[in-house]
Order: sequence, then structure tokens, then C-alpha cells
Amino acid sequence: MKPLDISDELKSNAYPGRGIVIGRSRDGQYAVIAYFIMGRSTNSRNRIFVEDKDGIRTQAFDPALLSDPSLIIYSPVRVLGNKTIVTNGDQTDTIYDGMDRQMTFEQSLRSREFEPDGPNFTPRISGITHIEDGKFNYAMSILKSNNGDPGSCNRFTFAYESPKPGQGHFIHTYMHDGDPLPSFEGEPKLIDIDGGIDQFSKVLWESLNEDNKVSLFVRYINIDSGDYESRIFNKNK
Repeated sequence: MKPLDISDELKSNAYPGRGIVIGRSRDGQYAVIAYFIMGRSTNSRNRIFVEDKDGIRTQAFDPALLSDPSLIIYSPVRVLGNKTIVTNGDQTDTIYDGMDRQMTFEQSLRSREFEPDGPNFTPRISGITHIEDGKFNYAMSILKSNNGDPGSCNRFTFAYESPKPGQGHFIHTYMHDGDPLPSFEGEPKLIDIDGGIDQFSKVLWESLNEDNKVSLFVRYINIDSGDYESRIFNKNK
């Protein structure tokens, strides 16, 4: 399978929704994590990413415009020891709490389903990285309705061991814009990862649809030392 160009993927889709990228830098030194959010409604667009301990959380840019916080205010990124969790909802906390009790990534998500936002029934997408003794692996998950049927939840987990330098995987909530929004299909997309954190962040941010993009978070974690650096982009300033 030939890796896709992430810029082309984003530019060709006006509304992928929320997206997660996990992979390894071209020089092999860093685990790469990216998470972005988009929005069509005033409530969804009225957000920013802010740092929160060793992760991030979403926050209303203008509190007066916040109409329903239930599915838009959460912690997308949290760190548990040598693991970094990234998701598109409050299942970040579910995974954190479950793994803190020695459950696996997949077991922790058994108590969750897709979002209760019919008729879209937005998938819950999640990812986790594990770095130990100079080794790096990661996994991704999607919980989605059965072709729009809220009575059935389909669960998929994808695990990636010893990822190749310069490659990663991209998963997002929607195939494209629509009404209702069509859920992501298939396995996470194999993509190229090029450049350092500033170059890769710029490519992602500038490739997202200008009208619909809201925020972007990118983190590069040194696989040997565990040290990391992050970048946050917010359309609302």
C-alpha cells in the first residue's frame, strides 16, 4: 500500500470532522501525534484548545455563545505514564481510568459507543501511543453505528507495532460533508509524515478547510528520552 499525502487528503475533503494522526517522524526519532477539530455550527466553531497539565482540553472561546457543552468540551489528550491518549471526546477519560486499573485500550472502550447525536451518530475515534525502552507502538479505535442504526455499535481496533520512519495513520469521523454526516469507513489511512514539528504542523493547519477548521494540536515525543514538544493552532484568537 502506497502512503497517501496528508495534505491532499485534507484539501480534498471540506469536512472530515475531527481527525487523529499517529505515526513516526521521517528521522525515526519521534512519535508523532496530531488531533484537529472542525465545526459547522456556531456551538462547534466556538472553541479553542488550551494546555492542561501534560495534555490539552477544549474550551469555549466566547462563553456567551456556548449552548451545549456535552459533546464539545472535553480533554482530547492525556498522558498516563509512558502512554499518550488522544480521542475526539470524553472517552479520553474512560481510557485513562480503565488503563490506570490495568485494563487494555480495547477493554476500556467497551463501556462506550458512538456519540448520541442522531441522525449523525458521530463515531468515537481514539488513539494511544506506548513508548518504552526506545521502542514505540500505537493503536487506533473507532466505535461507530451500524450504517446509521443506533441499535448496533461496530467496534474496530487497529494496532501498529514498530512503525516505519516517515509513516503514520490517519482516522477521522466523517467521510465528507453531508446531512446526515456519513461515518468514516475502512481502516485508518496510511500516510507520509515529513519534516519536524513546525513543518508538519503547518502542512496540516494550512490544508484544513478554512471555513470549517477550528483547532489543531501536534506533539512530537522523543522515543529515547520521552521528552516532547507541542504546537497548538486556534482559529479563534
